[in-house]
Amino acid sequence: MAGLPGYSALAPKTKNLVMAGGLTGFVFGVYYYTMRAVGGSDELQVAIDKFEEAKRSSEAEASCTFSMFIR
Repeated sequence: MAGLPGYSALAPKTKNLVMAGGLTGFVFGVYYYTMRAVGGSDELQVAIDKFEEAKRSSEAEASCTFSMFIR
């Protein structure tokens, strides 16, 4: 395998830094791509808001019913 020209002539510490830089760049690239792909739609937040609203209304209904039994 040929690899990068001149890479084998570098010191081990320099090779490690080059590899760390490449991996860090890859990870940030994947993170950026994922956040852009997911951030485009707001479907999850809409579903969460609907669920919380339904939960609030059912809790209010249950407390109203419970207060009727206490009297």
